[in-house]
Amino acid sequence: MDPILNPYAPGAGSPPPELAGRDEVRAKMRLCIERLRRGKPAKSMMLVGLRGVGKTVLLDQMMKDAEGSGVVTIRIEAPEGRSLPAVLAPQLRIGLLKLSRMEQAKDVAIRGLRALAGFVGKMKLTFNDVEVGLDYEPEPGLADNGDLEGDLTMLLEQVGAAAHAAGTLVAIFIDELQYVPEKQLAALTSALHRCAQLQLPLVVVGAGLPQLRGRMGEAKSYSERLFDFPIIGPLDATDAADAIVKPAHDEGVGVDNEAVNLIIGFTKGYPYFLQEWGKHAWDVAASSPITRQDVETASVEAVAALDESFFRVRFDRLTPAEKKYLRAMAELGAGPHRSGDIAAKLGRESSSLGPLRSSLIAKGMIWSPTHGDTAFTVPLFDEFMKRIIPTADWDPTEA
Repeated sequence: MDPILNPYAPGAGSPPPELAGRDEVRAKMRLCIERLRRGKPAKSMMLVGLRGVGKTVLLDQMMKDAEGSGVVTIRIEAPEGRSLPAVLAPQLRIGLLKLSRMEQAKDVAIRGLRALAGFVGKMKLTFNDVEVGLDYEPEPGLADNGDLEGDLTMLLEQVGAAAHAAGTLVAIFIDELQYVPEKQLAALTSALHRCAQLQLPLVVVGAGLPQLRGRMGEAKSYSERLFDFPIIGPLDATDAADAIVKPAHDEGVGVDNEAVNLIIGFTKGYPYFLQEWGKHAWDVAASSPITRQDVETASVEAVAALDESFFRVRFDRLTPAEKKYLRAMAELGAGPHRSGDIAAKLGRESSSLGPLRSSLIAKGMIWSPTHGDTAFTVPLFDEFMKRIIPTADWDPTEA
């Protein structure tokens, strides 16, 4: 079939043609926004889930939903190696400039820009990576004390006050939040807590790997009372079928039930993998409908594509010792696994592997569902590890 018309969209953060199975969490966000806009209490939200479940896509759709209701939105990604102030401050400037163009909020928003100038001046000295164009001189004593928690609280108070004066709400969307250091997470949580106490119309919607919930709790003990933590997981059979069938149907192409069921079986319902299998099944099929045979043929190419992109990009960031640890996990199966079992597979003591395990957690490759357990953050990574390091080439005792 014509590849130009192929509707499926495998890619990092690429929106699928059919965002199936996420209506409930989107509705919950809309309710939160409308309550805050009316001065009523509502929790901010943290989307947590494994790689490939569509957290980024959902975060971006929720941002579009918010913008459609007149909300001022800010969108950042928290990359490794940069501070939260470095990525947040430029976007806060843009948001405050938008608010300053609204006559009823102009003066309050300008004071927010003065707070931002003071905040940036101090944070430059602390983090050495904050570069923001400034529009106003700082106001002495306003968000310029050099304490991240206190200064960020003052700054977000001013942002929330400007939104209130404008009769709107500011929503801050943050992806990959698990990479933010604990002290900075604590500062963000504390600032948001204060805005909630003052009933200011400001909300944070974050997304991150499953360890984010625990990290938020470690940063501030009251985090679970301040945020909802919806778990974004694989789609159930009905929603997964919709994600495959509806895009094809919109292009006038059918998909046999057997083909759909086989795709769901291969992908375990993970949205990214559904898009990958859908794309290759479409390209393989000669005509409508897409059949089971098409899917079986396409699976070879789908797995190869995942190995070269989705999986390989993560594998290549690993040290030889880290690869060895993950290969031992894979030998045990999909997981989660007891840390002692992994150590035994490697012929080591668990205590000696602590730094290695911590490094893999910091890189977002594994997480701990419960104390002493270890699991992959990337679905189907155990199968990939066995393909990339076949049993014949793997010696767990090799230095």
